[in-house]
Amino acid sequence: MVSVQEAGALAPQALFAPYLITWQRHSGRSGLPWQHTRDPYRVWLSEVMLQQTQVSTVLTYYPRFLARFPDVQALAAAAPDEVMALWAGLGYYSRARNLHRCAQAVVQLHGGVFPATAEGLQTLPGIGASTAAAIAAFCHGERISILDGNVRRVLSRLLAFDGDLAQTQPQRELWALAQSLLPVAPTLDDMTAYTQGLMDLGATVCLRSKPLCPRCPVQSVCRAHASDEVQRYPVKTRRLVRRFESWWLLVLRSSNADGKAGTRYWLQRRPDKGIWAELYCPPVFADEATLLAALPEVLHAQLQALAPVAHSLTHRELRLHPMLLEVAPQADAWPAGQWVDEADLAAYGLPAPVRLLLQALPG
Repeated sequence: MVSVQEAGALAPQALFAPYLITWQRHSGRSGLPWQHTRDPYRVWLSEVMLQQTQVSTVLTYYPRFLARFPDVQALAAAAPDEVMALWAGLGYYSRARNLHRCAQAVVQLHGGVFPATAEGLQTLPGIGASTAAAIAAFCHGERISILDGNVRRVLSRLLAFDGDLAQTQPQRELWALAQSLLPVAPTLDDMTAYTQGLMDLGATVCLRSKPLCPRCPVQSVCRAHASDEVQRYPVKTRRLVRRFESWWLLVLRSSNADGKAGTRYWLQRRPDKGIWAELYCPPVFADEATLLAALPEVLHAQLQALAPVAHSLTHRELRLHPMLLEVAPQADAWPAGQWVDEADLAAYGLPAPVRLLLQALPG
């Protein structure tokens, strides 16, 4: 490993790795529960949870998930509903489905041992190139770079990279440049510090809208900073197009039919594709008229319209319109679904806004 002192005679691009490693060891994050481990299962779990999710949120879910599924064998043997129930609230639920499928593949195809290379890891369900690189670098010291969204921003600014990252070819070019920045002949500890340093720099210093350039350990070799064009990068011309949708939820509630205390709710399992796939939810309708058509007309006057709920997804803004209907314990429910006791809701994978809605319902 080239020391910072020895790096002084090198080209600016060669200074990046030594500066970053030194900074991470002295100033980077070091107290996160998934750090200081070479266990691929724990690193993989943290990497999947952290995709498009804030660290503060993952800090709640990660230990709870590990307490129930301490290793890949336990996760592979779990029922899908149990996995989804523990994931509920983290969002991007395809991650949970892929997590379960990946665990099963590791057990069935690899004897419960994760492949040791990034190339091998990418053959598993739900593990992309950057996640595979993180696992391989942290656990085995493979000399390979991650390139998630934060790292793209860091390296685009460092190199004043003009390629449009909305296009595939510039993404490949940036990945090749990321590989060229890797430390020379690194030890396992070097690769751990370098990879963690990339994550830390993007998450705590090289921020999207208000980068903290005076605190940056590589400011002296950053081309965007040198030209005073930090906000120009990364270049990405395609903008997210958000759709707005309104959903009507038929919230059917009754007391328990067998005399037990408490109430119960009629829930449906969502389709295996689309928003909230495979989660449990009150019946969803495209509009109020469709909801009313699903009920006997005599019940329309008993519907109670609750306050709408706004919920943001990556590509959509949902406005949920809950309609509460109290029904007799012996009544059938409409449409197809199942009764779930209020006390058992935690065992079901419910979307976060639905869980909050049911918890806040008037008595």
